[in-house]
Amino acid sequence: MVKNYLIERRSWILLILFLHFFILFVAFFDSTIPLLPIVYIVFLSLIIFTIFLIVRYHKETKFYKSLEAWENNLDLKSISSPESPFEKLIEDSVVSQTEFLKKMASQNQISLEQEKDELLSWIHEVKTPLTAMRLMIDRLEEPMKSQLNYEWLRIHLLLDQQLYQKRIPFMENDLYIENTDVKALIIKEIKELKSWCIQKGIGFDLHIEAGEVLSDAKWLAFIIRQLLTNGIKYSEASDIHIRSFQQNGQTVLEVEDFGRGIDSKDLPRIFDKGFTSTAKHQDHAATGMGLYLVKKVAKPLLINLDVQSEPGSGTTFTLLFPKRNQFDTTITGM
Repeated sequence: MVKNYLIERRSWILLILFLHFFILFVAFFDSTIPLLPIVYIVFLSLIIFTIFLIVRYHKETKFYKSLEAWENNLDLKSISSPESPFEKLIEDSVVSQTEFLKKMASQNQISLEQEKDELLSWIHEVKTPLTAMRLMIDRLEEPMKSQLNYEWLRIHLLLDQQLYQKRIPFMENDLYIENTDVKALIIKEIKELKSWCIQKGIGFDLHIEAGEVLSDAKWLAFIIRQLLTNGIKYSEASDIHIRSFQQNGQTVLEVEDFGRGIDSKDLPRIFDKGFTSTAKHQDHAATGMGLYLVKKVAKPLLINLDVQSEPGSGTTFTLLFPKRNQFDTTITGM
């Protein structure tokens, strides 16, 4: 700020220095003017000017320092009051722009809320004919029944993903932490995916030693569903191994598939929004949203996610559930 202030006031500083130099120059060449008194006066004048400059620096930069430290959060309380007409002009401009941005932000928020409510309503409305279609499909004969079941499931999963995606920003208002039966959740999700698994020749091998975890059943089911659909999508005629066990007082859940795997350079990015793959970049079936949503949901549930994978060998997703006292501390803090 000192450098900027000196640059801003350089014309005045140079003028004062030039006048003092000019006075010394005249006194030096004019013998009628005593030089030493003039030098003394110029010296005192420069000291006074320096003190004046320091005082004015603190006074004039107070407002601009507050602007520099302002966090651009539309809160003007941290900005100092203006003390000059030019500072007042700047403040009026900032206040005007801020009020305009606040108004626009409010309008955009209302618009987004309306759009979200309309989309959620639409998804719920669409689920009614989907349920009717499922009943109609169940009355059909093979092989048409299996083919339609698979297409119905794809639509159902996409709508379900969209529904949860819109709910995630308000997830903490919807959490209900309780003892949850992991095995029951997994079996329920496998049954939902049965038609897809039959079509692709996918089986499941379950070893559930730790049956209960402290979590939200609905949101945990969503995480399991996304991991299962991810494993099924990229596997062919193989089993998916699901294991749960205790480790250092915490429950661990592993979902291991033997599909195409993930390239090592892609692993750090698989939870990024919209990321699909660099190895199979032309895969139009991938949306890049499933694992991103899993990561978003896992955070409020205090679930740590880990993934290990080898291209061509498969992928293992590991969920490390929190200890009970971790949840108690978090809920108390909320």
